[in-house]
Parts: sequence; C-alpha cells; structure tokens
Amino acid sequence: MGVLEVRWDKIGSLRTGFYFFYGKGNKNHQLGTGFLVHHRTVSAVKGVEFVSDRISYTVLRGRWCITPILNVHASSEEKSDDSKDSVYEELEQVFNHFHMYHMKIVLGIFNAKFGEDIFKRTVGNESLH
Repeated sequence: MGVLEVRWDKIGSLRTGFYFFYGKGNKNHQLGTGFLVHHRTVSAVKGVEFVSDRISYTVLRGRWCITPILNVHASSEEKSDDSKDSVYEELEQVFNHFHMYHMKIVLGIFNAKFGEDIFKRTVGNESLH
C-alpha cells in the first residue's frame, strides 16, 4: 500500500504490528512517500528507492515477474508550472528506468481537477471548480 504525506523526518523502515513501513520524509515534516507492506509479503520486496520527496518506488519479486510499484504525490494546481513539470519529468525517468516487459503499477495523487459540467454526477460537490 502506498502512503503519501508521511511527514517523517527520517528515511528507513519500521515494523508496526503486522506491517513493515518503508518511508522517507524531510526535515520540514512535509511531503514524503512510503509503503506499508504486510509481514507475509516482505520477502517479495526486492528494494525500496526514494527518488524525491514526491516519488518513491518499490520492486516486488513475484513467481513469474518483477513488478515495480511507483508512488507519486504530484504538485497541486496552485504550484508553478516548473514545479509540476519537474515532478512529471522525474516520474517519466523512473517509469522508463524499468524494462518494457515489466508490469508497472503507479499509485498516488495527481491532483487533477475536473470540470463541473461534464463530471458533476461522478465527482459531486467535491470538484475544485
């Protein structure tokens, strides 16, 4: 399971009950990403990498394939275009780092805003427009 806004000022892992937490935050206790992994599947974790405060990934070794899981916390709409572009450029580099035959799973918050008219029935009153 991917975790966002960890707000932890450390990098590393921690066992908590039936889960292992792998995470990284920053000194300001802002942003940060991580993963919660059930103790029965910890042996499948091949590695966890923290690319930035907004992007991390873990690689799971399965019976027939290796599956990278990317965890992304994209910049909000209010941020500058440069800030948003840099997150998506980092994501593209990480995504392309893995071989084409791997299945890739991307988790996270991409801060998309939906228009009122088209998606009103789906989004309801939760739209930011």
